[in-house]
Amino acid sequence: MAFILSLAIIIASTKLAGDLSVRLGQPSVLGKLIAGIAIGPAVLNWIEPGPLIADFAEFGVLLLMFIAGLETDLEQLKRNWKASFAVAIGGIALPFVGGYGASLALGLPGSQSLFVGLLLCATSVSISVQTLKEMDALHTREGTTILGAAVVDDVIVVLLLAAMMSVLGTSDGGALSMIFAKKALFFLVILIAGWLVVPFAMKKLALFRVTEPIMSAALIVLCFYAYFAEKMGVAGIIGAFAAGISISQTAYKHEVEKKVEPIAYTLFVPVFFVSIGLNIRFEGLGGQIGFMVLLTVVAIAAKLLGGALGARLTGFGTRSAVAIGSGMVSRGEVALIIAASGLEAGLLPGQYFTSVVLLVMATTLVTPPLLKAVFPSDRTECAQNEA
Repeated sequence: MAFILSLAIIIASTKLAGDLSVRLGQPSVLGKLIAGIAIGPAVLNWIEPGPLIADFAEFGVLLLMFIAGLETDLEQLKRNWKASFAVAIGGIALPFVGGYGASLALGLPGSQSLFVGLLLCATSVSISVQTLKEMDALHTREGTTILGAAVVDDVIVVLLLAAMMSVLGTSDGGALSMIFAKKALFFLVILIAGWLVVPFAMKKLALFRVTEPIMSAALIVLCFYAYFAEKMGVAGIIGAFAAGISISQTAYKHEVEKKVEPIAYTLFVPVFFVSIGLNIRFEGLGGQIGFMVLLTVVAIAAKLLGGALGARLTGFGTRSAVAIGSGMVSRGEVALIIAASGLEAGLLPGQYFTSVVLLVMATTLVTPPLLKAVFPSDRTECAQNEA
């Protein structure tokens, strides 16, 4: 029953904090993130991390990206592929150089500095997705570019991580080749599935004489896509996003979208927001303030500037470019997974792991107010730059 009480506290605290955040002129997601810190071990210690909360949170972020896929304009995504690719490259190059240089300046060895640079390249747009959705901007050209760039970013960073592990002796060339092959297989399979399998499966499952057959079919597709993505070494959130896009091309898009949001935003997404704050601890950070502050500033500035530069070079106006760069700032669960891999491989010193977690949390917390502050309010600039 302790978990049931935890759910009640999580839902109540996120809704109250979200409402307060909106009243103060900020996105509700910012209040929900802060609520997670407040009720977690760092402050009130009402909620402790645990396997059930982790599982609920994981499904929450999958639902969030699934909804983003449902609401994505595929034609606009295709038109903006050059911009998405440029934003991803800029958002990888600058953070890598900045993270590597800052780590060397802080006294870390070359191999560890390279890993920190790679860590800062990660992007997780789940928080940006929620913020853009609240602002009714997820379907804009900027929002579509952010989503496309996040997919490219995830693939490139995972490949770079595999290459780094191989070069530094924790993997072999055969394993590296297999990783590249699995990525290619993933995208080939989801393209074929989205074109042929998903529409056929949805149509057949919709005929079942059971309650909510269409929603059940949609959740089956979501889970299979996310599972397959993880097995192929691609983040599950990319699989969830692809599942949403696949179903958005069927006749069941609007029904699924209407019914999945209550499931997501009532229970699973609030747990995801709170789970981020549960990772924060403040003990033993006295000697690492300089490390954490410098790398946090580099992480935010380099990703914002790199993404903005890529957007600016592909035709976006200045404000739209800055908005796109801001949407790429959050590192989220992707960076935490990379950090855990580096810790296990000896590429991230154990004493810096907590500082890295706080760095990731800082990039997550700063993203909602940053997006709200810089996103074009009237979409005029976006319209002027439509391809």
